[in-house]
Amino acid sequence: MAVGIFDSGLGGLTVLNAAQKRLPDVDFLYYADSAHAPYGVRDAEDIFNLTRTAVQDLWDRGCNLVILACNTASAAALRRMQEAGVPEGKRVLGVFVPLIEALTERQWGDNSPPREVQVQHVALFATPATVSSRAFQRELAFRAIGVDVEAQACGGVVDAIEEGDMILAEALVRSHVDALKRKMPEPQAAILGCTHYPLMAETFQQALGPDVKVYSQGDLVAESLADYLQRHPNMIGEGAGRYLTTGKPGVVTDRATQFLRRQISFEAA
Repeated sequence: MAVGIFDSGLGGLTVLNAAQKRLPDVDFLYYADSAHAPYGVRDAEDIFNLTRTAVQDLWDRGCNLVILACNTASAAALRRMQEAGVPEGKRVLGVFVPLIEALTERQWGDNSPPREVQVQHVALFATPATVSSRAFQRELAFRAIGVDVEAQACGGVVDAIEEGDMILAEALVRSHVDALKRKMPEPQAAILGCTHYPLMAETFQQALGPDVKVYSQGDLVAESLADYLQRHPNMIGEGAGRYLTTGKPGVVTDRATQFLRRQISFEAA
């Protein structure tokens, strides 16, 4: 019985890790489209087609519920997939909403009109495709008013993390934070809008300063998923838990093991 978790590469493992800790009795089928990573530099149509293909594969393998543990896919493909309709008994969910609910201090499923919130100045760090989609701002506007969001496209960070070059990733993060601060000198909160970025959370926090609250997605998405499955237990599908990749399984296995600092083995999708 498995829930599908999809990412363009290894970033979604931060969500998977948190979900496994929160839901130890649930199996997860993780699907990394490593052959086409990173998604953050692709155009919206390309991202949509790749995401739709991967999600259909997870549905075909028995997953009733698929989590897009990729902010770029959530930004560029989720709404379009939902509007086009999904097969009966299947669902696809993204990772933006739990984050925004935490930022705006709303309970899960609170559909009341948007209202003023305490945090007024928010820095968003994300891939170029996520930034250009403005999906985060759109979802935020459904829940809050008067929030100034300054987005910073963090080119190169995902590539460096996927390659295991954490020294380069740290340098890039500091450069992107400096660029953000030139546009918004005193953010109150920062959103790590890519599931790769929690690996660099300490670097983001140091560069931003101790007064900025940094939000990342793993635990928030895991808690939201636990709540969803409690209300919809039938969404735990029939697939077996394992790790799949469209890339080279041996290479992805090595990088994923380094990424999570525990042994996991990928198979060809």
